[in-house]
Amino acid sequence: MIRHFTLAIVAIAFCCGFTSCQTDDSTYALIQTEYGDMKVMLYNSTPKHRDNFIKLVNEGYYDSLLFHRVINGFMIQGGDPDSRKAAPGQQLGMGGPEYKIDPEIGAPHLRGALAAARDNNPLKQSSGSQFYIVQGQIINDDYLNSIEHQKGIKYSPE
Repeated sequence: MIRHFTLAIVAIAFCCGFTSCQTDDSTYALIQTEYGDMKVMLYNSTPKHRDNFIKLVNEGYYDSLLFHRVINGFMIQGGDPDSRKAAPGQQLGMGGPEYKIDPEIGAPHLRGALAAARDNNPLKQSSGSQFYIVQGQIINDDYLNSIEHQKGIKYSPE
């Protein structure tokens, strides 16, 4: 059974805003849902995607949208503005701003990763607003540390 649930995303950096408090190489956002909150990290190594996500959050774009696509063991997807007032059974997943974002690769695509959605366009551009959270398998700290070391990423969970 697919459950749609609403989300609100709050821009946070655990200080006064995105630009005024960065204690590591990442920026953070809080996704609030009726099922609980998720703290997500936006990698500074993907600046176009990070800046676009921050812009949409600050505009209130994501407020009251649904996670409209849930594939157990794979991902949950949100960010379609058409989901805000969607009727039960309405097909979702095609809405968003008129622009796309050029591809950036800068973070591991592992359980808990926040990633930009994209269709099969030849330039591999991302949706202007849709994103998903990887469910995937649980990975241990040693494996994550080795990936971070290889990519030069410094992650601080607090």
